[in-house]
Amino acid sequence: MTARGRDILGHPRGLTILAAAEAWERFSFYGLQALLTLYMVRELLLPGHAGRVAGLAALRHALQGGAAPISDQALASAIFGLYGGAIYLSPILGGLVADRWLGRRRTIVLGAVLMAAGHFLMSFEPPFLLALACMVLGAGCFKGNIAAQVGALYAPGDQRRADAFQIFYAGINTGAIFAPLVCGTLGEDVGWRYGFAVAGVGMLVGLAIYLAGWRDLPPETAAPAPDGAKTASAPLSRHEWKVVLLLFGLLPFLALGLVANQQLGNAYLLWARSHIDTRLFGHALPLTWLLSLETLATLACLAGSARFWTLWARRRREPDEMTKVVLGQALMTAAPLVLAAASAITATTGRTVSLAWPVGFSLLNEIGFANVLPVTLALYTRLAPRPLTGAIVGVYYLQLVGANLLAGALGGLLDKLPATAFWGLHAGLAAVATLALLAVRLRLRGLYA
Repeated sequence: MTARGRDILGHPRGLTILAAAEAWERFSFYGLQALLTLYMVRELLLPGHAGRVAGLAALRHALQGGAAPISDQALASAIFGLYGGAIYLSPILGGLVADRWLGRRRTIVLGAVLMAAGHFLMSFEPPFLLALACMVLGAGCFKGNIAAQVGALYAPGDQRRADAFQIFYAGINTGAIFAPLVCGTLGEDVGWRYGFAVAGVGMLVGLAIYLAGWRDLPPETAAPAPDGAKTASAPLSRHEWKVVLLLFGLLPFLALGLVANQQLGNAYLLWARSHIDTRLFGHALPLTWLLSLETLATLACLAGSARFWTLWARRRREPDEMTKVVLGQALMTAAPLVLAAASAITATTGRTVSLAWPVGFSLLNEIGFANVLPVTLALYTRLAPRPLTGAIVGVYYLQLVGANLLAGALGGLLDKLPATAFWGLHAGLAAVATLALLAVRLRLRGLYA
């Protein structure tokens, strides 16, 4: 069943509403993410500020675990990692709330309100951890459910569905590009609270768009079946169980391969502060603009990768998913080596390096990313046994939980290790992932081909 409303460029009007609302939600989300670690290191965790944050002392004590006190930079990195990991776990809870109690529409509205509240609470120091909790719960209510609504706009078998998700993801990347430029600039150059407040306003704009398009949204799905009602399904075959084990087994290595990428809003910005000359035409750019550079590279590389493989397939056989993933992961292994080399130059000369180095890192990282994350998602959806498709897709995102938690833990080493060794460690982890994925490609082809 599709939503009511006239078509726009061949798609239901509801798609425009959902893509625009998601663009503003991502603007608010990435606006906070761009500022979070810098804000903690430069202000919130400094003497005279940290003591005002409710619950921070207890959190620091818990993270230390009885060991030696951790530095402010390590604490900031750990908080960033915990926040990022929780963000990718929370849609499970948001989906349950929508399916069992509120429905998708009201759950999305609740999520938007919680996220806006979180942004505005960031303007005050005492409720800092409460603000992050609001963001996590709000994103969980919002993100998964609005993506599900995109699919619900189309009847089963409607070939426009794939194009619809490309349009939807264009909204995501649009918000991600402008968030560091606007929120990051305000936060760094005017005041942290202005950056957070503008992110909150962006979330309210997204909510207003969603409410204004209420009549064009897809109808709510039917209520869950009564307790005791069961749908018959055949048990999984031995081969299907092996496939499920393979998909679970890939997760740790996919997480390792993404750790350097997940440092972008965390240790990468702190490293760039002392290693990158951000001047362009004589004007020093805000550090957060480096994240917009990454998003632009993501858009270009996603489009370029798809086009490359289309042209390749016209003359040669297109590689299978695992081959693309191995090639992509190899490029993501090379990316942190660029940062390690830049660090070595700075350590030797005592001078910062040009913007060409982060550009080189971005290109390698994002070309690799374009051939890892979207391709593995396609692989998981293709291989998942039909009765477990939804669960397997949910499990797939656990790699991002692990990558964020590990990035947060490793980010604390930035002020303990030489920067060359720090990024060399990330390249080493990515290399382990590459070798593991190559082994799957060579030895277990019968399970995924």
